[in-house]
Amino acid sequence: MKFLLDTHLLVWAASKPASLSAAARQAIEEPGNDLYFSVASLWEIVIKSALQREDFSVDASLLRRGLSDNGYDEIAIEGAHVLAVASLSTLHRVPFDRILIAQARVEGLVLLTADAVMAGYGSPVRLVN
Repeated sequence: MKFLLDTHLLVWAASKPASLSAAARQAIEEPGNDLYFSVASLWEIVIKSALQREDFSVDASLLRRGLSDNGYDEIAIEGAHVLAVASLSTLHRVPFDRILIAQARVEGLVLLTADAVMAGYGSPVRLVN
């Protein structure tokens, strides 16, 4: 399966693995699964870290290197992703989360999240809490 991890799952996987649910851990650790991260998550981490948000106190460059070293593939933000945001309802208003949902739809990935509001979009978003 091809999974795109939302920002919180990426941060937890790198710095607080005990925060991951059993379902998230299983998806991440399953050898046959392909794992992806978005540059939107790195962007979110950089911004929120600069604002001194404790839940985003991770070095984005180290995270990126670690994810790549562990077999995650990086997804850039492309025009098709941005345009796909227009088709999303306003159920969720956080721009970073909206682009992740759009990327998952465009790229044919399952977006893993612990955010129940994001999961309200249904497929391709999967709640793993």
